[in-house]
Amino acid sequence: MAGGVGSRFWPMSKVAHPKQFIDILGIGQTLIQQTFQRFEKIIPLKNIYVVTNDIYRDIVKKQIPQIHEDNILCEPLRRNTAPCIAYASYKIYKTNPNANIVVSPSDHIIINELEFLDTIKKSLKITEKNEWLLTLGITPLRPDTGYGYIQYTNEMVNAKYPELKKVKTFTEKPSFEVAISFLESGDFLWNSGIFIWSVKSIIDALNNYLPELSSIFNDGIENLWTDKEPDFIKWVYSVSKNISIDYGIMEKAKNVYVMKSNFGWSDLGTWKSLFDYSNKDESNNVIIGNNVLTYNTHDCIVNVPKDKLVIINGLKNYIVVESDNILLLCNKDDEQMIRQFVNDVKIKKGDDFI
Repeated sequence: MAGGVGSRFWPMSKVAHPKQFIDILGIGQTLIQQTFQRFEKIIPLKNIYVVTNDIYRDIVKKQIPQIHEDNILCEPLRRNTAPCIAYASYKIYKTNPNANIVVSPSDHIIINELEFLDTIKKSLKITEKNEWLLTLGITPLRPDTGYGYIQYTNEMVNAKYPELKKVKTFTEKPSFEVAISFLESGDFLWNSGIFIWSVKSIIDALNNYLPELSSIFNDGIENLWTDKEPDFIKWVYSVSKNISIDYGIMEKAKNVYVMKSNFGWSDLGTWKSLFDYSNKDESNNVIIGNNVLTYNTHDCIVNVPKDKLVIINGLKNYIVVESDNILLLCNKDDEQMIRQFVNDVKIKKGDDFI
């Protein structure tokens, strides 16, 4: 899934070029390129699909030239994850009704790739034999209010996979106090937004819990993989609700399971999360840029054009980001205000800066 805007990473991430297409870590690869290369190790190239917004088609083709153009599924409108997953699932179903599917965002960080791929392979074996909706839950490291949480039951599901648990509840981003209680209870995981299921299981779930959406695809499936597909998808998205797969299906279905995981995961949703997962200098600063000099500066994240000379003195706990003709300076503790900044800039300065 590669259609989001990533507004919390503004000004680096903008509508015309969002964070999944940016080398935000400064390592020579964009986030979507890292995600593709990760999955390429265990999934045949012909079976890898990218669902993105139509305006990003050329960016995807440029950054992942290996993928066949037919495997780039372009959404005409942003309608959240349920229509996105339904579109890809019905395309895959028409090709292979016995397919087993991994659904992954394109902009996450995975530190321990071998552990991650092993978890995916185990999960695929489970969903190959069971009509379950499986998600990966991350053992929480702190009471983070930026993630959704999954509560699980403790009874044994499968002796071979003791980390496999039945899901009890989903909770959206909690308050700090509630997040602390989740951590203390010991039966909550971070919701990674990575799913594994058979194409039959997800289509059955769409039929049961999102019948308005599934009926459109069921009635028009003959249009997929034909020259009528673009017009059909435009119509589908024009009449579809904006709804997430979590709210539309996962919170309602009875056959939902979670695999307890710990492979160094972050959804990289905020500048603070980038700070947490990046290498620091001796003053605990994260510096992305070749010519940055700091003095009496601590606990900051600095992301500037690689060849620009930047001198910083006396800052503590700040975000400093320059992108194109935008400069942002914001205390890390106030980064939740970035969405307000974006909204105010759009109103007062126009769309050119968004």
